[in-house]
This record gives sequence, structure tokens and C-alpha cells, in this order.
Amino acid sequence: MNLRDWFWIIFLGAIWGCSFIFNAVLIRELGPIWVTSFRVGIGALGCWAAMFALRKPVPRTPGLWLQLGGLGVIAYAVPFALFPLAQAEMASGVAAIINAMTPMATAIISHFWIGGEKGTPIKFTGVAIGFMGAAILVSPALSEGGTSQLWAVAACLGATLCYGLSLNITRSYKHIEPTAFASIALTGAAVVAVPVALLTEGLPTITRGETWGAAIAIGLLSTAFTFQIMYRILPRVGATNFATTTFIAPISALIIGVTVLDETILPIQILGMLVIFFGLLFIDGRIRQIWRRVPV
Repeated sequence: MNLRDWFWIIFLGAIWGCSFIFNAVLIRELGPIWVTSFRVGIGALGCWAAMFALRKPVPRTPGLWLQLGGLGVIAYAVPFALFPLAQAEMASGVAAIINAMTPMATAIISHFWIGGEKGTPIKFTGVAIGFMGAAILVSPALSEGGTSQLWAVAACLGATLCYGLSLNITRSYKHIEPTAFASIALTGAAVVAVPVALLTEGLPTITRGETWGAAIAIGLLSTAFTFQIMYRILPRVGATNFATTTFIAPISALIIGVTVLDETILPIQILGMLVIFFGLLFIDGRIRQIWRRVPV
């Protein structure tokens, strides 16, 4: 990838790291399915607003709407509910760090996917190094006897599998205009999520302004805005490279914890960040270029 692509990868990862903070605010008053409903619903409205503002044509094929809507359920409705569900039992930073396993899930699925990106030893090494960095980041919470439950960890891992699967499926829709893709997929997710939320959690009750603020931010900033970028660079950088945004998210979550929540970054967590960036060099293939330039 070139430097411009890396800029967008880091930028998106930083914003998506904020999503875990927004989730932590939302689950104070909302159930996890309402959290995902607000996110995909507001995100869909934002994408449709961009669609009409940019005067993009709306696809008319019913089959395409069904396909993209179903993909939206897998890619958004399910994982966006699993993370807040898990965050009822674990810290936001821990959830963000577990999410860093997405590149590993994506690389493995892509390797066996028909027409997918075949893994190379260098790329798999980078994924493994990135996972090691994420493990280092989470180690302080585990060593202090964190209360994260096994099912909460499993929920986060299930979300990473959804992301890995959906990123590979998305490759089949390169011909769809990115804004239309995001609008239809998020609409499909909302159409499924809202009725399920009503049936399982009842009508939502919101009494805090910060809940509305978090809902609008996660819907417009972390979803509608970022998806306009995501679907434009994903075909160019590939599913596995794009999944490295989840290596950036834990760093963003930790930094926000320090600046907003007055938390402390430990030296071992700084080490974890450095290991993650080293893994990115392998996944990108840049480490091979560096080796070739070193005189033997």
C-alpha cells in the first residue's frame, strides 16, 4: 500500500476506536440490540443524505437490495450488537483489543475463499505479530484479574468472524457505487435490527443527553462518514490489508481513555503499540522491501 492508503487506514482505525467509547456510553441506558439499531439506523440516514447530496443513482434491482441488505445484517447488525453486549462485562479498551483479531480472521477466511487473497508467509507473520501486540496491550487487564467473562470474549470473537467474512464477501461487489453500497447495506441491517430490538428489549428510554450524543456520533461519524471512505479504498487495498484498521482501534481507545477518562498508559501498553506497528510492516509487505535494501 502507498502512504495515502496507510493514512486512511490509520484514520479509520482511530475513529472506530472511538466507537467502543460510544458503546460504553450507550449501554448505560440501552440494550445491545438497540445500540446496533441506533447505529445502523442513523448511519443509513447519513449515507442516504450523502447519496442524494452527491446525486448518485439508486440501484433498482430487487435482488441486489436483498443481497446487500443480507450482507448488512452479517457485517453490521450482528457485530454492532455483539460488542456492546460484551462491553457490559468488559472494558471498552479490552473489547477494542480483542477486535484486533479481525485481520487474522480475514486472512484465514480469504486464504480459503474462492478468488480470495492467498496468504503468504510474510503476511501471516504480520498478522501473528499484530495479534501478539494486541495480547500485550490486554495483558495488564488480565494480570489484574479482569472480570471479563468467557462469553463476552466469545461475543467479541464472533464479531471479528463476521467482519472477516463480510470483508471477503464485499469483494464481489466492486462494481457497486460505494455510497449506494453502504446505504443499502445499512438499511438492510436497520430493517432487521429495529424489529428485533422492539421484540426483545421493548421501547428504548433515553433520559441523558450524552446518550443521544453518543448515538448520533456513532451513527454519523463512526458509521456513515467512515463507510464513505471504507468502500472506496477497500477494493484497492484488499480485505486483509484493510482489516489492519482493527490494530489501530485499541491504540485510539487507550489514548481516549487517557485524555478523556483520565486513565494511564502503562509502559507495557506502549510496547504493545510498537509491536502492532511492526506487524503492519509485514502485512503491508514493506518489511520485505526494507530487507532487500539491506546489503548482505
